[in-house]
Amino acid sequence: MNLNGARALITGASEGIGYAVAEALAAKQARVALMARRRDQVEAAARQLGGLAVVGDVGLEADCIRAVETVVETFGGLDLLINNAGMGVFKPLLETSLEEFQTVFATNVVGAMLMAREAARQFVRQNSGHLVCIASTSGLRGGKGGTAYSGSKFALRGMTECWRDELRRHNIRVMLVNPSEVQTPFFEKLGHKQEPSPRKLRGQEIADAIVGCLEVDDRGFIPEFSVWATNPF
Repeated sequence: MNLNGARALITGASEGIGYAVAEALAAKQARVALMARRRDQVEAAARQLGGLAVVGDVGLEADCIRAVETVVETFGGLDLLINNAGMGVFKPLLETSLEEFQTVFATNVVGAMLMAREAARQFVRQNSGHLVCIASTSGLRGGKGGTAYSGSKFALRGMTECWRDELRRHNIRVMLVNPSEVQTPFFEKLGHKQEPSPRKLRGQEIADAIVGCLEVDDRGFIPEFSVWATNPF
């Protein structure tokens, strides 16, 4: 994929991995649209990158439809969706409420499906497109406290496999990325302290890996890959 001039929509893009990916794509001269729920944050992030701010919640169908329509109308099409928006709850099964479980799945599973569906509609019309879903190594192996979060990432991985099989015949590449622990505001928002470390992953490493994956010639693609810190200990 030639990223120069590519039209990209990144969800959960106001900070963390999403912002790092948007920044890396903009550095490759892609046209970037950043989507997030908080207007002040996403507009500030878009200004920094010279991109388009799209305010919306991926868990709401109307917002997903509007987001893709806005990008298509503004950019004249859509070449790439980075399905990054996500949230988490980490509690033992016996302490996990239905509301918490549903909230995680509303963003990580339903939101991912809605965004993928709307982007895929445009990709099929164009007979080309690239869909990258950001999952987690927690979607490869579950662990204690991961009922909601790991469960949602396992679901995303399964959906991505379905989309890959369905969409390849339309020249659409569907890729899944499994980052291990990344130093972002994600854990702080959940009330968990994350010790900063020069050994742990940053959003930049995930973004660099995604760019490298995308720049493979369109005749081939990397279906799935994980990114681990070499020695985080």
